[in-house]
Order: sequence, then C-alpha cells, then structure tokens
Amino acid sequence: MSAPVETSELVIEAGRAERHYWRDLWRFRELLGFLAWRDVKVRYKQTVLGVAWAVLQPAITLVIFTFVFGKLAAMPAGGVPYPLLVMAGLLPWQLFANSLSSASSSLVSNTHLISKVYFPRLIVPLASVAVALIDFALVAVLYAVMCVWFDYLPDARVLLTPLFVLAALLAALGAGLWLTALTVRFRDFRFIVPFLIQLGVFLSPVGFSSANLPNWRLLYSLNPMVGAIDGFRWCLLGGAQPLWWPGQLIGLAVTALLLLTGIWYFRRTERSFADII
Repeated sequence: MSAPVETSELVIEAGRAERHYWRDLWRFRELLGFLAWRDVKVRYKQTVLGVAWAVLQPAITLVIFTFVFGKLAAMPAGGVPYPLLVMAGLLPWQLFANSLSSASSSLVSNTHLISKVYFPRLIVPLASVAVALIDFALVAVLYAVMCVWFDYLPDARVLLTPLFVLAALLAALGAGLWLTALTVRFRDFRFIVPFLIQLGVFLSPVGFSSANLPNWRLLYSLNPMVGAIDGFRWCLLGGAQPLWWPGQLIGLAVTALLLLTGIWYFRRTERSFADII
C-alpha cells in the first residue's frame, strides 16, 4: 500500500497578512534566495563584457577622480597613495549606488509576480541587493590587487569592514524602500533615481577625504554615506584616515531614520501595489 499523502490547509482570512507579516517574511526566505539568484544570472548572462564591466566602471572612475582631486586639486591623502584613498571610497559608494538603483526599480521590474500571488513584498527589494554584493566583491578584488601594487597592506582593522558594509546596505535599503514605493505610484522616479545617484557621488567624499572640510564636517555627516566611506578608509588604510566619531553617530542616526521610515511607508502603501502596478 502506498503511504498516505500529507495535506495541509491554507486559510485565507482578513487581517492575517498584517498579523503574520514578519513571520511570512521568514517563511518565504526561499523565494528571496530564488529572486536574488535570478537577478544575478540576468545581470551576468549573455553579456559581452560580463564580469569585467563590474570592474571597468569603478576603474574608470578611479582614474578620473585621482586626476581631478589628486593632481589638479592637489588634495591631501593623509600619507597614503591617492588611488588607494579613492578606491577605498569607491567600494562603499558603488555598493550603495548599485543597491539603491536595484531596490528602487525592483517592484516595477517584477509586476508579473506582484500582481498574481501573495508574498511579503519586502522580499523584492531585499533580493535586489544581491547583484550589488557580487559587484562589491569584484571591486574588492581590484582593491586587493592595488594594495599589493602599492605595497600598502591593511592591518587588523580590516576585520571590521563588514560593519560599514552593513551601514551602506541599510542606508541604501532605507532610501530604496521609499523610492521603490514612490516609483509604483509615480513612474517619473525611474528617471529621478539615476540623477540622484550621479549627484550623490559628488556630494559624498569619494574622491577626497571628508577631513578636508573641517568647517562643514558636522553638516556633511547628515549624508549617511560620509560615515560609511570614512569607516571603510579607517579599516582599509590602516588608520591613516582617523575615524571621526561624531560623524559616525550622526550617520547611523540618519540611516536608522531612513530605514524605519522607509519600512513604514513601504508597509503603508504595500496593499495598493497590485492594483496600481
């Protein structure tokens, strides 16, 4: 005799999704992994440059910023090779920019999925940052090669780098939740986000040290990426770039505010996504 087939019942009741939302987020973790892997395959499959493009773009930016800020503007680098200073800033910025770009367009890019089946919609922007992490790992390899070239190896502080990786990701996720929810309602945000990212690279200390702006440093720290970039440089450049704790605390506070309000607005508008999209 064949073994009895186990069956389960799915009960749909009003308000259940609200009460069990965070539990459902964990239950659908396999979907998160599937969406993340799908995005990675789409990003690198059937491309001419493939993985090289993830390295080529920051490499070109590195050359331009080193020439503009290091040669023309002659900004101090704190005793480290200027290309390393720039690359240590590009690492968190590229992670933030790619995560924000992916998260902000994630819902619109998955209309076929959102309009047909229930799952916590928060999974979609969470899964979208997977490609950004892959790109980050590739650029980190480039930074390691540069360290060997310049004979400038980081010390034990490099082990704290994941803390600032997390800070950059949370800042991108907080802003991305706002933007992806707004993009569903106002499609104009698809064109606004690339402009904001292009503007942000010049409003963040990517090509120079934030210590070069002592009179504006407190106000400058309202940009959460200032703290993340300063933290990366502190970890990767062996302490040659001191960590300014007031700026770190301000950046963490702004990141927390972005994340909490982003989750609040996303959850507030989530019910209408399937109808509007």
